[in-house]
Amino acid sequence: MNLDLIMNNLEKKHPGESEYLQAVREVLESIVEIVDENPHFETAGIIERLVEPDRILTFKIPWVDDEGKVQVNLGYRVQFNNALGPYKGGLRFHPSVNLSILKFLGFEQIFKNSLTTLPMGGGKGGSDFNPKGKSDNEIMRFCQAFMLELWKLIGPQTDVPAGDIGVGGKEIGYLYGMYKKLARENTGVLTGKGLGWGGSLIRPEATGFGGAYFTKDMLEVSGDSFKGKVVSLSGFGNVAWGAALKVTELGGKVVTISGPDGYIYDPEGISGEKIDYLLELRASNQDIVAPYADEFPEATFVPGKRPWEVKCDIAMPCATQNELNGDDANKLIENGVKAVAEVSNMGCTPEAVNAFHAHKIPFGPGKAVNAGGVAVSGLEMSQNSMKLSWSTEEVDLKLKGIMNSIHDVCIKYGTEEDGYINYVKGANIAGFLKVANAMLDQGII
Repeated sequence: MNLDLIMNNLEKKHPGESEYLQAVREVLESIVEIVDENPHFETAGIIERLVEPDRILTFKIPWVDDEGKVQVNLGYRVQFNNALGPYKGGLRFHPSVNLSILKFLGFEQIFKNSLTTLPMGGGKGGSDFNPKGKSDNEIMRFCQAFMLELWKLIGPQTDVPAGDIGVGGKEIGYLYGMYKKLARENTGVLTGKGLGWGGSLIRPEATGFGGAYFTKDMLEVSGDSFKGKVVSLSGFGNVAWGAALKVTELGGKVVTISGPDGYIYDPEGISGEKIDYLLELRASNQDIVAPYADEFPEATFVPGKRPWEVKCDIAMPCATQNELNGDDANKLIENGVKAVAEVSNMGCTPEAVNAFHAHKIPFGPGKAVNAGGVAVSGLEMSQNSMKLSWSTEEVDLKLKGIMNSIHDVCIKYGTEEDGYINYVKGANIAGFLKVANAMLDQGII
């Protein structure tokens, strides 16, 4: 496989889409040997077909704010690859949303969904709409206008969106209500639904829970555990909340969270009512963490900075892409970090990942570590199809089993000659092989 030629061609077709090109390069660098060992992949053009979405749909979303003024946003759905099942991936509402970010997320989703072993393809979508500071009525009107276009593109056997940044339970409710009215049916077309109307238990916590389970497995490889460990998290939404809950349950002490305004350092640990307070922070819709220090005076708010300068045993980025850079990585390494796990999507820059690998720090990539969210979304789809609801214990047990199996295949394909486990390589190869073989079986389509 001529990696440079493929990337040069891709950059010519998609100039300036840095996040998307970064995600593609990371995967292709990991699978060069596998592709070279299987010339039939090259003959069938698997790589060239895999790196391009099946289709990209863009639409305008006019809606009326509380002052009676018409606002217009852009909406997107990137249907990337459905070799394994219906397109599956979240909807993100944030001003930063653009095609590069959605294509990177959709591309990552292909392999993440493949790793779960559940029948789901990869996709992503969203809008540059900013929910921050909007009233519930404004959010409802926007969601209804968004679904007025999206509903024609999705379906329980075609494309099943979920939530992501800016799209929580409230937004999913408004979106589903409009879909139901337009399609005139109750189906499992969205995941992350309310428990009273088709949702799954522990879905809000699932990404964080799954990230903690995967990190626990990483630690156990070297005979270690969360017990007594200091853990730094970024973010303060559902992902960080779920991670804080499970890490604390497993014996770790979470000391940081973060937001766009800076980070919180709580040396006594974020547990109990403090974890519950994260839900209040998010529900305020102000997207800041500073009030935590007002609520709990033993904590310190550090404005304008990220939490990776805090000494910790385990770092778990839980916010957004490229939130931990090379300088942050070097600081963590200097402070003796024992493991790093991306619970956010592509949370670390390539420079950071290279630094962790160079120092043989166990590093779990997002497509493996944060697969718990989409895994429970897949379980929600199964429950909807069978018209039943599993208990918390049943869902959690299935989630833990899925995360264990993902960790196992990462070891299978990622263990290097010196015994170091390159989880990036392992996850990419395992995810790629399943999708590539399915594409071969299904012909040139």
